[in-house]
Amino acid sequence: ASITHRVTGVLMFFSSFLMLWALGQSLASEASFNAVAAVLSSPLAKLISWGIASVLTYHALAGIKHLIMDAGIGETMRGGVVGARIVFLLAAAAAAIWGALIW
Repeated sequence: ASITHRVTGVLMFFSSFLMLWALGQSLASEASFNAVAAVLSSPLAKLISWGIASVLTYHALAGIKHLIMDAGIGETMRGGVVGARIVFLLAAAAAAIWGALIW
């Protein structure tokens, strides 16, 4: 679970370049906004958007788990396993919700 938190952090870093590019293009002019909107409505772009949203959600949930553990709750091996399972379940549910919202 800890390595997954780190991997999602790296994925968020690299996806931020794509999101900032899309934001910049959408703000450049009405025509470029319409072009970005057309690209983002494609199935591949929706899949990428779903992936970014899912990665961000997992990373946020795992970060909250780490903050809770920093407060002294769930620091045992059993507490860590339970916390990781809760994060995985919530992240899977959130990914399903993101999928329903995007498509």
